[in-house]
Parts: sequence; structure tokens; C-alpha cells
Amino acid sequence: MAFNTALSGLNAASNMLSVTGNNIANANTTGFKKSRSEFADVYASSLGGVSSITPGAGVRVTNVAQQFTQGNLDFTENNLDLAISGEGFFVLGDNINNINERVYTRAGSFHMDREGYVVNHLGQPLLVYAPNGETVEEGFSTGVFQTLRLDSTQGLPKATSSIDMSVNLDSRQTVPANPVFDPTDPTSYTHSTSVTIYDSLGNTHIATSYYVKNAALNTWDLHVYVDGQNMLGGGTPDPTVLTFDADGKLETVNGSPLTTQFTTDSVATINPSAQPIQLTIDLAGSTQLGSAFSVNTLNQDGLTIGRLTGVDIDDTGVVFARFSNGASKPLGQVAMVRFQNPQGLSKLGDTTWAESANSGVPINGVAGTSSFGSIKAGALEGANVDLAQQLVNLIIAQQAYQANAQTISTENTITQTLLNIR
Repeated sequence: MAFNTALSGLNAASNMLSVTGNNIANANTTGFKKSRSEFADVYASSLGGVSSITPGAGVRVTNVAQQFTQGNLDFTENNLDLAISGEGFFVLGDNINNINERVYTRAGSFHMDREGYVVNHLGQPLLVYAPNGETVEEGFSTGVFQTLRLDSTQGLPKATSSIDMSVNLDSRQTVPANPVFDPTDPTSYTHSTSVTIYDSLGNTHIATSYYVKNAALNTWDLHVYVDGQNMLGGGTPDPTVLTFDADGKLETVNGSPLTTQFTTDSVATINPSAQPIQLTIDLAGSTQLGSAFSVNTLNQDGLTIGRLTGVDIDDTGVVFARFSNGASKPLGQVAMVRFQNPQGLSKLGDTTWAESANSGVPINGVAGTSSFGSIKAGALEGANVDLAQQLVNLIIAQQAYQANAQTISTENTITQTLLNIR
């Protein structure tokens, strides 16, 4: 009986040595979670036995439990390296063509494959929630999974639709010498300013605003030309009349009080291949003061053609593609899940786990909400292995192994003594 008891102790100590050795071996494995051996005593019982004096029958291993405590974050220079600070798992598809079979990981070492998909070292794609539109404000469909693909093709242009312009017109100026406005004659206007705009094909055009001091008190005429073509004169008054109050503040545009903007006519002949250009011009903040002409703000909302220059991922997991034209586009939001019992997950190796009956079903969510941790781009979560503790565990396991071996040796000596009785 003592032989079997000691043998169970040897097996338990050997299991602890193996588990500890595995922890030490993976001390530098990204996203690795240490394990510990858990034991329970064994009693031989029978219907007629006396439990109060029944010796134990040894020990057995009940579980090798992984410990999902947080590992240290190691910062890298790769934006596709992701780490979770807090609770949760990344979601991976089995492969690019099969994302319905999913595995879960804390290892965030990702890269692009030759087709632009973001995958791990096994080629398993990182899954994200699909965007509902072209902006973050439109949100993402939590639970609708898709692969994350970085398209290196050109970013689409955006036609200019509005110009925000704030100027100061010099109140000391007099009416121009030439009373008939002509954009080619500088003597027919007082001030001018230009801005580059874009059509629907990404072609550049020059929008020029001409300001003409009017004979009427505190009044200026505004003419708008794009590539030499007049944008006013059809449905829009030509010129547009700006009126300022006695304090130099813009009071009316085309006689309309409490408004600072107007919309130009639609002009199709600037580039017949593109959509017609029509602009909303906002002059909010413009003044007429006794100082030199100045342009305080001049912005337009169009974009030319761009190419992919990089990827940004924020703390909530939103993935932005950045383009050389200054545009950015959300490609998705990194999917995260958590489990009621993460220790019940099935271990698959390669720092991945699978859902099991003991883990419960995955609970979908996004980083930084509810019980989910935040995502850190350009970082990796290291193993949660404390080498000093593991070395102490090795000593404890070794001593337990030696002690159980001594039990066998002692039992053997006693048995030999009995066999030597004559």
C-alpha cells in the first residue's frame, strides 16, 4: 500500500516539475499564461471500513490550471503589435476563408500577409467588427465579424463642397480706379485671395475671391472665380454683397441678416469629366477694420488622390487607415471577447484557446467598455511568468520527489526485514 501511495506522490511531483518547466520555457513567449498543478488527496474506502483510522491512499492531479493574470507590456515600434491591458481576448479566424471557426488569444503579434490581411504567425486572421459607414460616428456592428485587410490602393478623392474663409477688409480703402470689375485687371478690385480646391476626380483647381470696395458705406462686392470661370451670376447674385456694421462686423450677405454663408452656382464646364463644382462659402468671422487686408482662416474640405501611408489603432481598437492626402478611414474595430470561466478554455497551443462547455459562451465586446481592457497599439503582452517564483517551485517539486522516493526506499527496507525473519 505504501508503495502505491509513494508512487502517486512521485507522479504528482513529476507533474509539478513538468508544469514548472513549461512555465520557465515560455517565460519569453508573447501572451503566454502560466499554469499551476492542483492536487487532491485520495482515500481508499469501503462499506465496512473505519474511516477514522483509514490511512490516505496518496495524491492525484486534479487540474493543471492556467492563470490569466496580466503580463507586463513591452512596447515595440510596430503599430500592428497589439496588447490587451485588462480582461479579454483577441478573436482569430481559423484561416482567411473560414472565420466561422474561431480561436482566442492574448498574443498580439500581427503582420500583413501578401494579400494585405492582418494575421498572426500561423496565418490566422485578426477579426474586427464591421464598420457601419465611412466615419467613426456611424459606429460598428458588434458581433458582425470580418477580416482586417489593409488595402494599399489609392485613397479616393473628395470633391470640395465648402470653403471656410475669414478675412479682414481694410476700411481705409477707396473705390477702385476701374469701376468695371475684371479679374485680369488689378485696378478693378481691392483685394484678392486664392485657395486650391478639388473636383470629384481629384484634379486641382484654383478658387479665387475678389473683394471690391463699394461706394455704399461699409459695403463690399465679392466675386468668386474658379480657374477663371465665374461661379456667380446664375442663381447666385453677382456680385455677392457684403455689408458690415459700424463695429466692423459682418452684418449681412446679399441682404440676408444673421447669415455668413452663401452657395455658388453649379459649374460643369471647369472639368467636363468630373462632377459639376458647387461651393458653399462661409465668411464667419470676417471683419472690416482699419488695418491691412489679411486672411485669418482659409480652409476647404476637398481631398486629392491619396495612397496608404500607415495604420493607427486607438485604445478602443478602432483601426484607421491613413492616406497621403490627409484622409483617414475606419477599417473596423478590433473584436474582443471574454468568458465567465477562462480557466475552462480548451488549450490549443501556440498561445491560443478554444471555447468549451466549461468556459461558457464568448461574450462579445469592445475595448475600454464594461469589463473589457484597453488595447495598446505598438506593444506586446509578455508572459506572466515570475522566474524567481518558478525556480522556488522547482525546489519544492524536487524535494517532494525525493521525499516520495525515500518513502519507497523505507518501505522496501521494511519489506526486506520481514522477508529476512526466520
